[in-house]
This record gives sequence, structure tokens and C-alpha cells, in this order.
Amino acid sequence: MRPRSALPARAPAPGEPPLRLRRLRRTRALREWVAETDVELRRLVYPVFVRPGAGGPEPIASLPGVDRYSVPDLGKLAAALRSEGIRAVLVFGVGRRKDPDGTDAWAKDGVVPQAVRAMKRAAPELIIATDVCLCAYTSHGHCGVVRAGAVDNDATCERLGRVARVHAEAGAEVVAPSAMMDGQVARIRAALDQGGYDSTAILAYASKHASAFYGPFREAEQSAPEFGDRRGYQMDYRNGREALRELEQDAAEGADLVMVKPALTSLDLLARARRRLAVPLAAYQVSGEYAMIKAAAARGVVEERPAVEETLGAIRRAGADLIVTYFAREFARWTREDP
Repeated sequence: MRPRSALPARAPAPGEPPLRLRRLRRTRALREWVAETDVELRRLVYPVFVRPGAGGPEPIASLPGVDRYSVPDLGKLAAALRSEGIRAVLVFGVGRRKDPDGTDAWAKDGVVPQAVRAMKRAAPELIIATDVCLCAYTSHGHCGVVRAGAVDNDATCERLGRVARVHAEAGAEVVAPSAMMDGQVARIRAALDQGGYDSTAILAYASKHASAFYGPFREAEQSAPEFGDRRGYQMDYRNGREALRELEQDAAEGADLVMVKPALTSLDLLARARRRLAVPLAAYQVSGEYAMIKAAAARGVVEERPAVEETLGAIRRAGADLIVTYFAREFARWTREDP
């Protein structure tokens, strides 16, 4: 008997296409059966903004549906997130006071250490990652220490190490440096290990581009720079090869996970990084991406759920293992509502 692969194919009729790839698209059941990519809730990370003081959640005007929380609100939030099926959060804090060096960023009683402890008490199994940067704590709004009108790379890395150590001491499983300083991962790894926190993981914002899509986030964090911009240390979006060098360098310095940001304008980088790196790969669907979908949906230009699912699906298809997204809670609700 001839091998099955050697059997002659039926000759198509005149005008008939040689293949009918549509056969497996005919019904929803068939489409679900052969779908190549799924967005699982366990892969989503929900950003949490923490502010000083007390009082209930404060809406963020440019991020509809997203709030700033004070520490007393966080236990209830953490319990709610776990009950919704969300497994991980990325915590951002705002300084109680701001100065040129951002000293409140590494205060043991700062808003982020307090937030970590409160959330861990309420939901011990919730994975807590913390943003490690200085922009929300410096009086000038830049991501590091400014000397002679420019950000001092090495002085900033030393301070980022202090911040990461304080967050680990509070109970964060993951610290996420986002300042885009050269050598920040190595300096943070050393600070953690020397402090006895060698089990704390590092999620490096390795390929973080100077982007037009960060505006709502800067409102939420009150972190817009007072002078200049961040193009001197954040990535130029035009440079793909350089982005891969950043990703590879952070992995070589000891990053346990690496991140690409923004997600939708970096799908090519995600795909290229997935082929070259073995470490888990994260992508951040940033505030501007979220706000655009929300605005379009509010005007009836797009239907929100399909737009969200399509964009998250594209990020997963490109190679992201984890996605930081403000849509995590809505995605969780949609998942619960599905039959």
C-alpha cells in the first residue's frame, strides 16, 4: 500500500480553489477547536496605583474605570482581585513628598511598602510586583537623579537598588525596574542578594520606548517631567536591533523576566525577542492604548470586548507570556460571564 502522503490529491474543478482553508472557520465550535492562541486570565497583570493619605478610590479622568487607591483600601481590593481570578498586580506609588533625589521612593514607610504589606495580608497568594523608578518621587519628574541638567545613570542605579530592597523587604515577590538606566538590573540584583533577598525576582522593563502613549499614566502618577523629556534614556521606537540588545543585556545581568513597552507598537520586537530569548517575556498594554479603545468604544466606533480580545490576542500571538493591562478586571468579568 502506498503511504498516505503519496496518494494523489483530487484535482480541483475548473475555477475551484486548490485549498479550502475556510472549512475550519465555518462554526464557532470549529474555530475554537483549532485556535492557535488563547489569552488566559492567569497571564494578565493588573496595574494598581497607590496614593498617599486616606479616603476612598479616586477615579482617573483619562483612564475611565481605573482608580487611585489609598493604602486602607488595598486589602479590600486585593481580596476582590483574587476572587475575580486575577493572579498578579503591578504596584505604582506616588511620593508623599518630592525632592530632587526622590528619597521617599526608598522610605520603609512609603506608600508602596505599605501597599505591599496590606495586600499580602488580605490575599497572601496574590503575586505582587512593584515598579522601581523615581519619576513619581522626584521634584523634577525624571526617572533618576539629575546632575548638571542630565540624569546621572550610576547614581540612579544605586538608588534603584535601595528602592528594590525596601520593596522586597515589604514582601514583593517581583521588583520591576522601569527607569531604563544602563546596568540597573545588575545593581538591583546585587542589592537584593546582599540584603538577603536572593529569591526576589526581577522583571526588567528592558525595551521601554519613549512613547506618545504614556499620557494617561503620567496623569495617574503625577510624573510628567518638568523640563526636557525622557528620550535621553528611554528607547527610540525606530530602533529594533537596539531594543534586542537591551533585552539581551538585561537578561544577561540577571533579569528573571523582561518586558517590552508599549505592546501594540512593539509586536515585531516581541516576536523577535521570543525567538532569541528563553526568559519569560512580558508586554505592557499601556495607558494610551487602553484610553484609545475606551474612547472609541464610548463613541460607538468599535465594540469594546472584541477590540480588547483582539489586541490582547495579538500581543499573545507575537510571543508575550504575560500582559500588563488595565483591562484585566473586565477580561476577568467577561470570562466569568461566558457559558
